[in-house]
Amino acid sequence: MAVSFFSIDLMTIQNMTAKKSILLLALAMAGLSAFARDVVIDVRTPQEFAAGHIAGAINIDHAVIGQEISAAKVAKGDTVILYCRSGHRAGIAQDTLKKMGYLKVENYGSLEQARKLLPAP
Repeated sequence: MAVSFFSIDLMTIQNMTAKKSILLLALAMAGLSAFARDVVIDVRTPQEFAAGHIAGAINIDHAVIGQEISAAKVAKGDTVILYCRSGHRAGIAQDTLKKMGYLKVENYGSLEQARKLLPAP
């Protein structure tokens, strides 16, 4: 009898722990969206970026975005908006970031398309 009583208590404790874990996860996800921001990233080369870019955009070459994204302090809950010359490199960068667990990554295509889609500063 004592063994089954202990099992029930252990099960109750496990259920409470699971419920707390779910609650903490929900609170963390809510916190992610509460502090999430839009981050515009130009994935062209530094030379292309220097020749002209969207105001406020940061430059991370698509070839190194997997290694450099954390240095730019971009959170996985942020909305990441990518653009390049044609949209091709932005698509490659988008695939890389999604594989890394970034939740909201959008390819805005070319510099000209991104200018049309983004609000004026």
